Parts: sequence; C-alpha cells; structure tokens
Amino acid sequence: MNRYFHRILKPVRRPRANSYLLVTLFAFAFTVSATRLFLEVTGYPQLGGEDLHIAHVLWGGLLLTIAAILPLVIANRWVYQFTAVLAGVGAGLFMDEVGKFISQENDYFFPIAAPIIYAFFILGVFFYLRINSPPPQSVRGELYAVLELLEEYLDHDLDSQEFNEVIDRLNYAVDHDDPPHLARFAASLSSFLKGNDIDLAPEIPKKAERLQASLRSLEERFLDQNRLRTWLSLGTIVLGSFATLTSIIAILATFTPPGLLRFLTALFNPANIGEIRWFLATHALQGTIGIMLIGSGVSIAKHRQRVGFALAYYSLIVYLIIVDLMLFYYYQFSTIISALVQFSLLIGLIHFRNRYYK
Repeated sequence: MNRYFHRILKPVRRPRANSYLLVTLFAFAFTVSATRLFLEVTGYPQLGGEDLHIAHVLWGGLLLTIAAILPLVIANRWVYQFTAVLAGVGAGLFMDEVGKFISQENDYFFPIAAPIIYAFFILGVFFYLRINSPPPQSVRGELYAVLELLEEYLDHDLDSQEFNEVIDRLNYAVDHDDPPHLARFAASLSSFLKGNDIDLAPEIPKKAERLQASLRSLEERFLDQNRLRTWLSLGTIVLGSFATLTSIIAILATFTPPGLLRFLTALFNPANIGEIRWFLATHALQGTIGIMLIGSGVSIAKHRQRVGFALAYYSLIVYLIIVDLMLFYYYQFSTIISALVQFSLLIGLIHFRNRYYK
C-alpha cells in the first residue's frame, strides 16, 4: 500500500515545462526593463488622485492571481502558454516595486532593490537550466505525457508528429511492465489508436518551429564554424577589455581628489568604509574576470577551443552571478545592457560547444 501511495504523491514533470518556464523568464525580464524605461521616460506618473495611488504592484498581483486561477478552471492545453506569459508579466510588475517593501522610507529607488530583482531572475534561470535536461523516463511520466498530448485529439489538433510521439511513449510503457496495470492500460490505448482511423490534423509548422528553421538557415549561410568561432573570440576579447578598463577607471576614480576625500571621510564611518571596500572588491573581481575573458578569447582565436571555451564559460558564470549582482547595487538598472551582452555571449558559447563538440 505504501509503495503505491508513494507513486501517487511522487511529482511528474509536465511535458514542455522548460518552454513554459522560458516564456515566463523572458516575460519577467522584459516587464521589469520596460516598466523602468517607461517610468524614466514619462517622469514617473501616478495613477490615482491626491489620496489614491494605484501602484503597478497591484496590477502584478492581479495578473498573478489570474495566472494561478486559469489552470484550475480551464483544461485546454493552450492555457499553460498563456499563463506562462501572465505569470512572467505579473511577477515583473510585482517584483519591480520590491524597494518599497524592504525600506522604512517606502523607497522605490532603494539601492538593494535592483540586486534583489536580478537575483530573483538568476534563480529562475538556474531552475530553468535544472529542468531543461530530459527527465528520467518512467511509466507514469510517459502516460502523463500521453494523456496531455491526447488533449490535442479532443481539440482536433493532433498531427502525425504528435501521434507518433504518443505511440512511442505508449510502447515504452508497455515494454516496461511496472506496474502491470499501467502497462495493460498503455497496451489497450495503443491498440485503440492503431486500430482506428484517427483523424489527424495537417502538420503545420508552429511559429516557433518556423523561426527556428529560419535562424538555422541564416546560421548555415552566414555563420559557419570558423566565422562563429571568430565572432565568439572577438566578443570575449571586447567584453573582457571593457570589463578590465571599466574596473581600472572605477578604482582610479576612487583615489582622485574627490574620491579620495570621500574615502578619507569614510574612515570615520565604519558603514561607509565597508561600502567602499565592497566597491573596490567588486571592481577588482570585475577586472580579474575581464583579464580571464581576454585570455579565453585569445585561446579561442588560436584554435585552443577546449581551454578557451572552458575559461570563458566559467568566467561568464562568475560575472553574471557574482559581479553583476554587486554592480546592480552600485549602478542599478544600467547594468542590464552589460548583463544581456554577457548572457548572449554565454548562449553563443554553449551553442558552439553543443553543435561542434558533442
């Protein structure tokens, strides 16, 4: 009894959960960036009157509530993609106002708010990377996926590719006879699907598939292995040079007459001297990472890919997780552009490694 009870409670990952989470992450990042930009351009307008202020955290809470309720009410498969967008936008609007809830002054511009928002996004990225790998196969997992795919049959939208996926998953459940009653269920369902004339929908490439095919065609035409290597090498060298130069300028500026005056004044205030030390340590680490990126770019250019790519990969990971977290505190949301460049370069490195060094 306990064995079957454990199976019932054991969670099963939803098919295409990684794509839903990726949509949520993009919607979150876009919402925070667009909200900050819109408020900056428009002079931070307020919706309400003299005594009433409708903050966008309320709209975020409303969208999060809708995103939570919709899957409880609607069974159609398309609801997951829709709620992924709502959840990302709602979380973005909600988290954007975190500064007001962690400061005594209800300060929207509280310095630590930006690092908190960025850390929240990075945790989401790590969770995405964790579930992006294929889950271990199990009979229950395959049958859960089959039942979800068959929702397309109920909506007259099951195409031949999805039908073949259903049959393959059912075959796995039949071949792995554990527990037997699930194997019998899979065999009966497979027999029904194979023995009846299933009306399949025409196989029309989805927008994401068409976009992926177009990007693949452009890559084959303009970015072969050598060109992609050259661009990645140049990108890491440029980014490394920028990081190194920026850190040198920031550290030297601390010891120019105005900066030195602040530094000497801070000696009499332990809180301030601690912040200056963190500032110098952050830029020292940024400069170190910059030098490592330059070295990795040179290694890639000299066709020492394995050393160069490993060095660039781990340097960018440290840059994104540690250095950027501190830079968001000092430079707030202006760090977004640099983080996007780093993330894009990291994706390019992973793509090159997966395609040419499997």
